[in-house]
Amino acid sequence: MGKIIAITNQKGGVGKTTTAINLGASFGVLEYKTLIVDADPQANATSGVGFDPRNMKTSIYDCLVNDVDAKSLILQTENPNLDILPAHIDLVGAELEMINMPNREHRLKLALKEIKDDYDFIIIDCSPSLGLITVNALTASDSVLIPVQCEYFALEGLGKLLNTIKIVQSRLNTDLDIEGIVLTLYDTRLRLANQVVDEVKTHFQELVFNTIIHRNTRLGEAPSFGETIIMHDATCKGAINYLNFAREVLQKNDMTKIKNKDKQLI
Repeated sequence: MGKIIAITNQKGGVGKTTTAINLGASFGVLEYKTLIVDADPQANATSGVGFDPRNMKTSIYDCLVNDVDAKSLILQTENPNLDILPAHIDLVGAELEMINMPNREHRLKLALKEIKDDYDFIIIDCSPSLGLITVNALTASDSVLIPVQCEYFALEGLGKLLNTIKIVQSRLNTDLDIEGIVLTLYDTRLRLANQVVDEVKTHFQELVFNTIIHRNTRLGEAPSFGETIIMHDATCKGAINYLNFAREVLQKNDMTKIKNKDKQLI
């Protein structure tokens, strides 16, 4: 049975989508079958793996609102072992249409139930908000991964997000765990970046992953080509960061046995 991980932070620009598609692609390269669920009306995860959201006739919106079978909507990407359940701008209206539905917080969980066994990992890319669709993602997930950028105001709003997670844990999904916090957009030239890293590690200690995602030009370029970083430039710093991160997630979940000397790519 696959593990469902929601990637969320209500702050925008922290690397949620970049992490979703490149962690998914890294799992794929490591031969773990992975599905990305694009739960953001901006549909950046959909375009980031090579599909034009404007050409999507059906999307996750149809699962949530019209009870369409999720399996019929899944698209296969060019990345090995990586599929996507795409999004469309229509998703922006889904929250209003779901508001009076029975079990409205469980719509996504029901949609993913039939396909969970088909994948090793299902990664949900959430929108930068704490609305009903994000609550659906948290209710459907086994754990939540929080990207935090290595910049000023990094911890702003994080308390509110953690409080939302606690509410979901107590009322909707008692099995929800925090997968961890991954530090992103790290710039070695900035003293402030190191201060943020130290502050986050001091506050959250073992919740923080050892792997840090560096600010990388190739990571920024890849989505404009509709490619994951693995397809765009597998030798760049960004690709190495995400492969290391994928290995660390696997180790945390006891899903691989790697010798100490092989734990980090050089």
